[in-house]
Amino acid sequence: MSASNRSLAFHTAPAVYTCRMVTPRGAGVLSATAALSRAAAYAPDWRKLFTAALAREVEERRFFLWLPVAAMGGVALNLAADREPVLWLPALLAGALATLAWVVWARPLARGLSLAAFALVAGFLSMSLRTGRVAGLVLDRIRIVDLTGWVEEVDLRPAGARLIIAVDDADGMPAEKIPRRVRVTTRKAPDVAAGDFVALKARLLPPSRAALPGGYDFARDAYFAGVGAVGSALGAIHATSPPADATWGQRFHAAVDHARNRLALRVNEVIGGDEGAIAAAMVTGKRDFLSNDAKDLIRQAGIFHIITISGVQMTLVAGIFFIGFRRLLALSPTLALNYPIKKWAAGIAMIGALMYDIATGSRVGTERALFMTLIVLGAVIMDRRALTMRNLGFAVLAVVVIEPEAILGVSFQLSFAAVAALVAVMESRLAGMERDPDPFLPQKGRPPPRGLVAELVHKPLALLIATACATSATASFMAYHFYDLSPYVLIGNPLTLTIIEFFAVPGALLGAALYPLGLDGPVWLYVGAGIKFILWAARFIASAPASTLHLHAFASYALPFLALAVLCATIWRTWTFRLSAIPFAVVGLIGAAHGPRFDVIVAPSGEQAAIRDADALLQVVGKRFNAFAAEQWLTADGDGRDPREARDPDAPCDRLGCVGALPEGESLSVVMDRLAFDEDCARAEIVVSALTAPSGCKAKFVFDEKALTRLGAVGLAWSDQAGFAMTSDRSPGEDRPWSRAPPETRDERIARPGSTLSHGADPADPDEEPGQGQ
Repeated sequence: MSASNRSLAFHTAPAVYTCRMVTPRGAGVLSATAALSRAAAYAPDWRKLFTAALAREVEERRFFLWLPVAAMGGVALNLAADREPVLWLPALLAGALATLAWVVWARPLARGLSLAAFALVAGFLSMSLRTGRVAGLVLDRIRIVDLTGWVEEVDLRPAGARLIIAVDDADGMPAEKIPRRVRVTTRKAPDVAAGDFVALKARLLPPSRAALPGGYDFARDAYFAGVGAVGSALGAIHATSPPADATWGQRFHAAVDHARNRLALRVNEVIGGDEGAIAAAMVTGKRDFLSNDAKDLIRQAGIFHIITISGVQMTLVAGIFFIGFRRLLALSPTLALNYPIKKWAAGIAMIGALMYDIATGSRVGTERALFMTLIVLGAVIMDRRALTMRNLGFAVLAVVVIEPEAILGVSFQLSFAAVAALVAVMESRLAGMERDPDPFLPQKGRPPPRGLVAELVHKPLALLIATACATSATASFMAYHFYDLSPYVLIGNPLTLTIIEFFAVPGALLGAALYPLGLDGPVWLYVGAGIKFILWAARFIASAPASTLHLHAFASYALPFLALAVLCATIWRTWTFRLSAIPFAVVGLIGAAHGPRFDVIVAPSGEQAAIRDADALLQVVGKRFNAFAAEQWLTADGDGRDPREARDPDAPCDRLGCVGALPEGESLSVVMDRLAFDEDCARAEIVVSALTAPSGCKAKFVFDEKALTRLGAVGLAWSDQAGFAMTSDRSPGEDRPWSRAPPETRDERIARPGSTLSHGADPADPDEEPGQGQ
């Protein structure tokens, strides 16, 4: 059959075989079917897209970047355990999985799965090893003792100081209960310095636990810092003769802290005010001179990071050393033409970054920035591309090995999220230039030089884009940890980074170099001028409408899913895989919108509580006011009031305690004296006390010393149908080195955490089972 005949048959055949009435509904179905057929013809082949995307991800070895993520997951699992894990089982599993990966190395899928499992178990094991390395005693209860020990660090304040003391002896305390290090606060500046052996009387107490369920746990951070007790000095601190000479390490750290304090005092004195305090924080890492009003101001403007030694400062310091020494060496034609001066400059920059880390106190955030900087500069020495996501992955692995607990800290999360976003944008831009070079551009596709106007527009625009990417990546972490967001951060951050780049860091290096010569005064005035501009911009931003958006606390699962969304958006190189960030983000946002909101919150100390009033605001009840706990409660509730404004003016108080009103005419009583138990146990639905309630107390909820030791902070959520549903900060049976289980008691009258009691129900008798802090 000819082509024309086949065409004729094709068009005439339907007329022969469809000689029937077609209803309007049938015509619509046929039309829709035809439309779908045409759409399918133009639709992309998803299988081919996925295969091509997978091939590119494998080619660029992006799956390796999920190994550090798996290692962080292992650390998080370890910290979430309610009892201290054994060492032998994860060690055995890690060895078995490493062997399995070697056996199946020729099979990519099996190799990847076994390596991911190995990274997870290795992270879990690293956290257990870290817990063992820093093992130290934690004070069991409040004690007043006579201490002697070495002063390791002194943080001066506008009034008084805070000291870290390595304890040598403590009269009045059993030797088996003496913490290795304590942190003591004084009302007046002490006449001692780091490196002195001192004697003092102090009131010590265990590091504070979270002020609300799921809140910031200072006790855990203090444990990994080696601090087993905190408190205040009772009287003067005297330097005395040590029983033995200080070690070389003690003398070195004391000399560093002494030099930091002298320089911080000098900077603060020359500049003065909050500008001087910010400059001292930027230069030395000492930020206790800053007033609370200034801290609130820069937090509202979204630039709180300027008083922390983090990636920005470390990168600028390393960059100044690298560029400065490389250009200095390039002045010699002999060196420039015959020797690898770029590698020499990278080595000098590594030494400079290490010295800067030591000079600023070598805190967790600084050490994390140092790891990343050393890896980047090491890549320069090895003739590899410096700024890559792979190098960032190695930095994460370094943190997991050395300080794995840091992954739960806000400093780690913000820094790595911001760097990951910036590196992802840079890699995408470079990949686009390599894949799609313009044949009409000279010099192998390099763009022609820009004019002056274009250059002036390009740099601010690039800075704004970089800030937008970093802000988007860090927004969920900021909201989770600080319960607020600043809509104007895109204005504040570029201004801040510009000032830091041109004023703070170069001035800090030059001023520190001239300080021994006494010629540093003009340099600090130069730095102060830039900081004055930063504070002016911060006040302008903070005074703008809706400068701070207050948010409620997130559900516990929200942050992991939001973090996975950020990871998918930054790790993957193809949009086919990056779209996997959407479902993670959706689940995370749902968790962010459905976080816990308590109607009653009880402090773990038992000295105060918060009650939601008729206006749906929390009011603090209790004679002893803890401003930090109240601030934590209000911010987690999305309430921007000053904590002092939340003290319940209508709560009747006397020397025996305070009473607050609950729904349906019930009451909560905060008992301060044992004489109040008889009356309050009979009339109050909830009894809160730092004392031990009598066994016959008939209140429906009794949160006394024993119960709060076992439960920690407690939150109660009210519903008309079920009454109060309880959530506690400590899980049943929790027993970790920083949160030891209390001794067993027989008479407990409190429900298990998470149980629900309605009015008229009897509490169950449970089995026995224990605060940018910023």
